[in-house]
Amino acid sequence: MNTPPAQGGDDAAIFRIERPHPKLMRVYFLRALLSGPMFFIVLPVMYFRYYTLRYRFDDEGVAASWGILFRREVNLTYARIQDIHINAGFVQRWLGLADVLVQTASGSAGAELTIEGLLEYQSVRDFLYRRMRGVKDEPAPTAAQRAADDEVVQLLRGIQGDLAAVRAELQRRPPEARS
Repeated sequence: MNTPPAQGGDDAAIFRIERPHPKLMRVYFLRALLSGPMFFIVLPVMYFRYYTLRYRFDDEGVAASWGILFRREVNLTYARIQDIHINAGFVQRWLGLADVLVQTASGSAGAELTIEGLLEYQSVRDFLYRRMRGVKDEPAPTAAQRAADDEVVQLLRGIQGDLAAVRAELQRRPPEARS
């Protein structure tokens, strides 16, 4: 079951989201009802989709899985995310729900992952934007980069020591010899 909406930057609340909100089953029921004579075929399909739908948010990315006979799982790292959209139809808006559509640079025009039935959809969207920008703006330094940074720091400290020695030597000389 979903947690209360996260307040600005509460990543722990996002990490706890594992299932869509129960109101999503109402949306599925209404969709099945609109299918007319196909109701008794569409409703079990929608029920099993709802029943098996799981989400996972972690430090690496976001994942969703669903299905009984044909199991499907989508895993996206934050670095692959290109764009995020919120989609809410009339019934979803009425129930306070929305879907978060996550797009990547894959060849398809549609969303790679749809996170359905969320009450805290804006918090999830903001969380995903922060994570995707953080991954792109601040890549983790490699071991070679860290070694090079350490070498530069040591070099600068050596130069600082040399300049301090030159300054001390200049101050020991008589004023007429300084010019």
